[in-house]
Amino acid sequence: MSDNTQKATLAAGCFWGVEHLFRKNFGNGKGLLDAKVGYSGGSTASPSYRAVCTGDTGHAEAVQVTFDPSIVSYRSLLEFFYRMHDPTTLNRQGPDVGTQYRSVIFTHGDEQEQIAKDVSEKVSKEWYKQPLSTVIVPAGQWWDAEEYHQLYLSKNPAGYECPAHFVRTFPPLSA
Repeated sequence: MSDNTQKATLAAGCFWGVEHLFRKNFGNGKGLLDAKVGYSGGSTASPSYRAVCTGDTGHAEAVQVTFDPSIVSYRSLLEFFYRMHDPTTLNRQGPDVGTQYRSVIFTHGDEQEQIAKDVSEKVSKEWYKQPLSTVIVPAGQWWDAEEYHQLYLSKNPAGYECPAHFVRTFPPLSA
């Protein structure tokens, strides 16, 4: 990775809708260079979608975004992450229930960890006014999901979208 790209790895429920919203809001020159859906946070090597869906692998359905920090900041991506799902529900987004749907920020380094803690604290106090279920952990092994999951909602416009995935309007976080 060059100096002008970074990765953000986030889990916020069913990865189809998460990827779709990130591409819609940050694609087309707005900082997002790539987004992949996959699995992170578990102990099973090379997990399959079917295995992750059982909840037995420990993995979360996640999105790994490659972005240009000179165009969009990591902080802005995290604020969007907190707008596009409900971080107050443990292991659930809307009707999707299970540990694979948990809210997680997988950090790449100390700077991302500090920003994630700062943004999470402000979001909890100023936006949701309650504790968040989101956990912040160092990024471990990433596993790409099967090819048919990549760009799923672009390929299947009538495909399932979690009703908890929509962009909420909150006032900007104070600095």
